[in-house]
Amino acid sequence: MKEIVTTMTQRGQVTVPSEVRRLLGLKPRDKVAFSIEDDEVRLTPARFTLESAFGSVKPIKGRQDFKAISRGARDEKLRRERSKLP
Repeated sequence: MKEIVTTMTQRGQVTVPSEVRRLLGLKPRDKVAFSIEDDEVRLTPARFTLESAFGSVKPIKGRQDFKAISRGARDEKLRRERSKLP
């Protein structure tokens, strides 16, 4: 096992060494996750965040009637629930 030492700042920040960034495929502004088990901590790339999901759904152009959309969703939910009844 290879060990790389870095220094923690007064604010609790550390620099992730370039070798570790390359190994994990990290780029600036990527999120990381710390997993703690017993007395060991594991650093992994965070796979899903709100930032990573941003832009994954294309916005609909123009004005939307959200009351009509909500009404349609409620009607669909009601239809599904009724179909479950004997």
